[in-house]
Amino acid sequence: MYQNITTEQKGKILIVTVNRPDKLNALNKNTIAEIGVAINAASTDNSVGGIILTGAGTKAFVAGADISEFAAYSLEEGKALSAHGHAVFNSIEACAKPVIAAVNGFALGGGCELAMACHMRVAAENAKFGQPEVKLGLIPGYGGTQRLPMLIGKSKAMELLMTADVIDANEAHRLGLVNHVVPQDNLIAKCEEILNKIIDMAPLAIGEIVKTVNACYDKESNGYTTEIERFGACFVTNDFKEGTEAFLGKRKAEFKGN
Repeated sequence: MYQNITTEQKGKILIVTVNRPDKLNALNKNTIAEIGVAINAASTDNSVGGIILTGAGTKAFVAGADISEFAAYSLEEGKALSAHGHAVFNSIEACAKPVIAAVNGFALGGGCELAMACHMRVAAENAKFGQPEVKLGLIPGYGGTQRLPMLIGKSKAMELLMTADVIDANEAHRLGLVNHVVPQDNLIAKCEEILNKIIDMAPLAIGEIVKTVNACYDKESNGYTTEIERFGACFVTNDFKEGTEAFLGKRKAEFKGN
């Protein structure tokens, strides 16, 4: 089904792997499109409760974009490339199911942007992060100029974007770019541990968390208004009924996602 990614389901967790190790998992248009297809399919698949996005091998999560593909692009082709990346990465950010980037090596350029589009990031100790596009006479085109300041603050983001500096996993953790740093051998297990905690919660409420937190950063939305609306919507779900009855009955809730 896919040429540039692989998928594997372990229980309720879907692992999506960018599988171009000979190119250090660099992103081209087809790879981005396949990631989008996999994420969108998982978002409506009731057997999937959470998603891990990672790269093949131990050297790179995604080492950047496939420069050979767009080196001769025109203005309009460049804009179309960026718009396509935005659409896919926005779909990851808006996915109602938790998406964790398991950053197993280099996450540079489009790779860093892909990781930032996920809801959380767990990094292996050898991971490296950076937005080196200025070295090519470019800027990030898949949301990096917007998401990096949100995650680490404007001033430090400006520095990294303008200098093309690459930071290691521990510095990324200190800045708040990643949630956890673990040994390479424990990377997927740590992501699974986090997702299994989330999967035990009410899935509709998890989806509402995604909507309301994202609204905080949406200039056309009022996050507080969104929270009021989505909080109210939770009251008419069976999950809310089950959760409150389980709490009052001192038993474990069995959520159905409706």
